Formats: sequence, structure tokens, C-alpha cells
Amino acid sequence: MRSGAVAGLVSACVLGLLGAAPSRGPLPLPERLADTGGGTQLIIAQAPDTGATTGTVTWWDRRGGTWVRAGSAPARFGAKGLVEGAARTQGTDTTPTGLYDLPFGFGTKAAPGGTRVPYRAVRESSWWCQDNASSSYNRWTDPLPRDCRASEAEHLSAYAGQYAYALVVGFNYHRPVRGRGAGIFLHVNGRGATAGCVSVPEADMRRILRWVVPRRAPHIVLGTSGGATGISRY
Repeated sequence: MRSGAVAGLVSACVLGLLGAAPSRGPLPLPERLADTGGGTQLIIAQAPDTGATTGTVTWWDRRGGTWVRAGSAPARFGAKGLVEGAARTQGTDTTPTGLYDLPFGFGTKAAPGGTRVPYRAVRESSWWCQDNASSSYNRWTDPLPRDCRASEAEHLSAYAGQYAYALVVGFNYHRPVRGRGAGIFLHVNGRGATAGCVSVPEADMRRILRWVVPRRAPHIVLGTSGGATGISRY
């Protein structure tokens, strides 16, 4: 090949490289979701698969049109793993997958300084009704109403450690379906897997409560890395 041809070929290659679009890394996790709730804050609770009881929680801010990770923590899920939220059955110790809002926070301890989400103090008279026959099904009650049996309700003060700080997950909350499940929260770790909630270390739960800003319409998505309950579906 003549030297002029070689020079032309090199020039063409250089021009091609200069004109090529720069390679991009993987999209931020929220960008891979079908829906993020329409707000600018998002918590993602992700497990490897539906049989897992551990995984991660990450929380994200949308800034300038891009999702930026604000924090992360190790997470625990239901003792029987995860299941599609719309198909969940109450009392199965499974974490419901899906995209939900965060109605309010609560705790046996005072709200961390800087908390802006509505926060309720747990008292001896505070319960979460899980009685399918009660008009207060899947609701905070204080005190326990007559139509909600104590045997079918959670006495919140009895879990001083786990409920030191918590956020209500809006699963089956706004239009409750009887028998689907009640009392799903993001709360502080106990001794092991949960009864269907998601839990994180106490220090991280404090960080999350200080981070949440109601006017930014925060949501939480619960799911697995892939498959039918993959977070990208929600």
C-alpha cells in the first residue's frame, strides 16, 4: 500500500474516533424502572431473588434531570422472601413487591432532628389494626377500637427496637383489600428477617427520615434484581 493511502486511512480512523459518541456507563438504577412515582425522591429496596431475606436499600434524589444516589444500606426482607404485592396473602411473612408512597413516619423514639415527614409518637395505646373484620383494617389506631381484636393487631410499643423509627409503606393502604396484608413498614432491624417489612440498621433509618421531603413526593419500590418481580417492572 502506498504511503499516501496509509496516511489517508489513518486520518479517516482518527476522524472516526473523534466523531464517535463517548461511551456511557450503566444508567442509574431509577432510570431502569418503568415508573418512579412522579416525584424527585425514591427509595429502592432490592433483593437478589424472591427467596432472599437480605439485600440492599438505596435512596435517590433527582437533580437536574438525573437521579443521584444519596445513600445506601444493607436490608432485610420477609422471612419467606418476596412476592408480587397484588397477589400477596396476609400472614405469609412475605415482602410485597411494587411501587408505593410513604404516608407518614412513626417511632418509639422522637423524630431525628431535621425530620420533615409527618411523624407520630408511639405510645402504650398505639396499635396497627390487622383485623380483616375491622373498619380500621390496615390503619394506625390510638387507642385500639372495639371492632379490632387485639389478637389481630400489632401493639406498636411492644417493638421498641424495630419501631424506634419507621416509615409506613403505602402497600394496601389507600384502598385496602381484606386478606392481602397490613402493617408493611420500612423500619429498624430486629434480630433477623422480618414478617414482611423491610428493615435497615438504626443509623440508616435515622438518615432516611432526615432525608425524606414530603413536597418531593417520595416513593419506595420493592423488588428483585430480575424476573417477574424485578424492580424494572415497577
